[in-house]
Amino acid sequence: MNGIDFLASFLRTGRLHGLGIGSTLGEVDRAIRHRFVDVVDEEGQSLRRDYGFVEFSFNPGDEWVMSGGSVELHRLASGPDMAREWARTTGVEFPRYVAWADVREELGRVPGAPELKVGDQGGFLEYRATASDVSVIVVDDEEEERGYHAGHGDVWSVSLWASVRAK
Repeated sequence: MNGIDFLASFLRTGRLHGLGIGSTLGEVDRAIRHRFVDVVDEEGQSLRRDYGFVEFSFNPGDEWVMSGGSVELHRLASGPDMAREWARTTGVEFPRYVAWADVREELGRVPGAPELKVGDQGGFLEYRATASDVSVIVVDDEEEERGYHAGHGDVWSVSLWASVRAK
């Protein structure tokens, strides 16, 4: 699967590889077989699992439960090996840069595409899909050029932002 299709599906469903808000750490382990680093805060009240350019946040309980996640696409501009590694372990191929126009075009082809609300984030635009609890941050500084970072009109990140809900 290509990264543009993957992101359009994520925007529509709020699910990454079948995972979403409320998924357990065990479900994440079964769905994603990729190198990661776990960071638990000092009080043991939160866990962040970092896969390089994908991160998930978890809250404690009987089991760690996903409370958010993000695809940090801007990291691919300076680390193209990250995209190759991710494609090898997940089957999803991302380009070095992801233009928002391409994601928007693909989203327009997806049945049940969510309505997007636009907000200004100071040099970035945020497109929120409240139906799926997904937010897209896009570089909005016209002077930003592609290089070792994302340029004008490129997706910076795509995130789940809702609070934990019962399954």
